[in-house]
Amino acid sequence: MSDSHVAGAFDIRNVIAALLGLYGVILTLAGLLGDHAPEKTGGVNANLWTGLGLMAVAACFVVWSRVRPIIVPEQVEAPDDDPTRPAPQRKRPPVT
Repeated sequence: MSDSHVAGAFDIRNVIAALLGLYGVILTLAGLLGDHAPEKTGGVNANLWTGLGLMAVAACFVVWSRVRPIIVPEQVEAPDDDPTRPAPQRKRPPVT
């Protein structure tokens, strides 16, 4: 049995890739199927090119998360109390 596993779907890069990909698909469809208003954008179909760019960046995030996965250890040691943190302090056992 392994001491660690990968973050998988909970890796923030996968969440970012999903959101960018979704927006990219929506903008690409809007660019292909909708009116792209060339007089406002200087003759460029801004929705199409922005959507394609977002999908390319989303693909880069997915590849990055597959090539360099986040390794999550099974057991994580609890940090010692830090007197500067604004949280309740644990009581330490008396020193004998």
